[in-house]
Amino acid sequence: MSQANELKGPDLARGIGASELEEGKPLLGHAHGEAVLLAKVGEEVFAVGATCTHYSGPLAEGLLDGETLRCPWHHACFSLRTGEALQAPALNAIACFQVEARADRLFVIGKAPDRSVPKPERPTQLASVVIVGGGAAAQAAAEMLRREGYTGTLTMLSADASPPCDRPNLSKDYLAGNAPEEWIPLRPPEFFGEHQIELLLSTRATRIDVEKRQVEAADGRSFPYDALLLATGAKPIELDIPGGKLPNVHYLRTLADSRAIISQLDGAKRAVVLGASFIGLEVAAALRARQLEVHVVAPDARPLERVLGPELGEFIRSLHEEHGVVFHLGQTAVSIDEKSVHLANGETLQADLVVVGIGVRPALELAESASLALDRGVLVNEYLETSKPGIFAAGDIARWPDPHTGDKIRVEHWVVAERQGQIAARNLLGRKQRCTLVPFFWSQHYDVVLSYVGHAEKWDQIKVHGSLARREARLELLRAGKALAVVTVGRDLESLEVEVALEKANMAR
Repeated sequence: MSQANELKGPDLARGIGASELEEGKPLLGHAHGEAVLLAKVGEEVFAVGATCTHYSGPLAEGLLDGETLRCPWHHACFSLRTGEALQAPALNAIACFQVEARADRLFVIGKAPDRSVPKPERPTQLASVVIVGGGAAAQAAAEMLRREGYTGTLTMLSADASPPCDRPNLSKDYLAGNAPEEWIPLRPPEFFGEHQIELLLSTRATRIDVEKRQVEAADGRSFPYDALLLATGAKPIELDIPGGKLPNVHYLRTLADSRAIISQLDGAKRAVVLGASFIGLEVAAALRARQLEVHVVAPDARPLERVLGPELGEFIRSLHEEHGVVFHLGQTAVSIDEKSVHLANGETLQADLVVVGIGVRPALELAESASLALDRGVLVNEYLETSKPGIFAAGDIARWPDPHTGDKIRVEHWVVAERQGQIAARNLLGRKQRCTLVPFFWSQHYDVVLSYVGHAEKWDQIKVHGSLARREARLELLRAGKALAVVTVGRDLESLEVEVALEKANMAR
């Protein structure tokens, strides 16, 4: 999750020749004990911290685009001029440094003063904003409201018992035992008080009274709003078979879910994962890291084939098999007991614990209570506003018009939820920012990371460049000759280039 602190490259405090810095090519060095990146844009030279504030990715291996710098690992985007985190998943800025030119040499002489410009409070009729949700979209929206200068009342209603956390890590390093729990909260407890965000945990919203403009909670309290953001996320699809509710059967959505799985690992030897979804396979990899015997049961012919295609599906299967996972494909579970899972073909698998990853459904009950327009999600316009003025939706529940495909799409991925939360926050304040984001997600399986840019629910052709066997490949999912999505393995820079190209095309539409 983080990289070593070894300093690489030239000592920029001692200076480098100006000719060593090429336009559009970041140069990694160090100064005053910190990793520093130099970038030339036109006649200007910028110096910024070289480590991403998300998962400590190597920014020097990322992409320069104008005055922005993008991380190769998870596509966070930073301003070279101010260091500001412009796009999630990074929420914190990178440091800026002062550069001095002397004759034909460049010197990094120290950290620059804080270049972030606090946005002044703009006139707004909003005195109270309510956000329903405690996940990625909700947290990102609350932070962006404050960054944009909103000073009114800001309340987050979360049904979860834990503060907003790094949910992708729950099925990856945290579950594998490689990440301590202190890494998991997105913000420390004092953050919310310092930013005057009233975070109410274990508070389940049950109804929206559109006429009175208030949200009603299960505990009887009501929360008035001038603007409302729904970021209720999704809920795991539950098994409907005998034994599906036994204590050894787990789902993974929250920090409490991940803790519950970990609590049963002591003395456990065998696990069965039901479902070859991203969550299911990441759980399989995490449990193999803990030396459990893992069996994966799924009705599919290949893992993830419906999302990634047969080539990547076969690659993912072989990758997991290399690490000892046993697949039972074309099969479903028909019952579970305390020590085993029974399959439709009559086979019985021994299991000390069972983890279910058969998909999720958007949590739409609150939207239904307000009679919002629905279509397999909450329908929103290009500004993420619902059919009721003043009510916005973001994240897993939002179905929005995608400029690239021309379709209305709903995407259940972390970075998309964060970025939509940021866009929705600006639009609550009347900024009128179109949602032209390009969907992106990553999935980690052992030492292999898949990066997926775009959105393809259906395709008629897959072009493969490079070699999956060598773990260096790019796959294009096309429909009628048009690339709807690109998946890369070991080609991080290409993934960023695709994202930027699609962003620019979306904004031009």
